[in-house]
Amino acid sequence: MNYSRQRQAIMDFLCDRKDHPTADTVYRNLRKTIPSISLGTVYRNLNLLAEHGSIRRVRGIDGSEHFDADTTDHQHFICRCCGIVEDILLPERQMSEIIRQEAQKGFAGIIETSDFYFLGVCCSCYKKQ
Repeated sequence: MNYSRQRQAIMDFLCDRKDHPTADTVYRNLRKTIPSISLGTVYRNLNLLAEHGSIRRVRGIDGSEHFDADTTDHQHFICRCCGIVEDILLPERQMSEIIRQEAQKGFAGIIETSDFYFLGVCCSCYKKQ
């Protein structure tokens, strides 16, 4: 990937956050420092970064895509009420490895990685109920 100032700004923005923003959130925030950036540029760069494995794409329950600069093997929680995406801290290596080993037993190909999420109600939404 060639260097671009806009792509670097997107990476920097994502690396500074833990909330898994959508492309629209990235766009709205970057316009404050790069007024000429377009929504299309943000989408293209997010897709390019995800395709190259520099960021992770997490699909929300409403079909929206959220982006995560943490590419380590970890799981996510998605709130079915507000749609927030949060990291779940589990013994990832152990859990992911056990799941991959079990899945590999009944699969003739090679499983390289896994991605799954937990769905429920976040703390904020639970308190409101």
